Amino acid sequence: MPYQYPQPSEAAMEIVVPHTIPDDERVWVPQAENVHFRPLCLNVSQGYWVNLLRVRKSGVLSRHRHPNPVHGVVLKGRWRYLEHDWVATEGSYVYEPPGETHTLVVDDDVEEMITLFQVNGVMAYVDPWGKHLGYEDVFTKIDMCRKHYEACGLGGEYVDQFIR
Repeated sequence: MPYQYPQPSEAAMEIVVPHTIPDDERVWVPQAENVHFRPLCLNVSQGYWVNLLRVRKSGVLSRHRHPNPVHGVVLKGRWRYLEHDWVATEGSYVYEPPGETHTLVVDDDVEEMITLFQVNGVMAYVDPWGKHLGYEDVFTKIDMCRKHYEACGLGGEYVDQFIR
């Protein structure tokens, strides 16, 4: 028997994404050359986002830090941080503590990397000495999605299904 009382009227609707890794390439939002993300949840009220990060190149992706924890699960391929001696391999869960600065690298022999990330708050890009270079947050992610979806023919409102 299902729950018999009404759900809270103030609660946001659930999100169900049936094809998390889509067949339609247009769903992947370009972030840099051969680096794309696929939004799953863009939570504006709590300031976090959940997405798939897909990388089809080797080298340094970014050096960044977060004021809040980040969670990741590697679905395909592998990656590492220059500041650590571990490698996040397929099936690995990664917890990134608040305040740590790390440099994400995909090695030459990795054809494709896909990782599910939940990023809480801001992702601040920095140089090797910590100088601020830029940032991303849930609002910049929404803007990137809306612009890309409009340009590729899905329509800017396509991103609305992921916003809570």
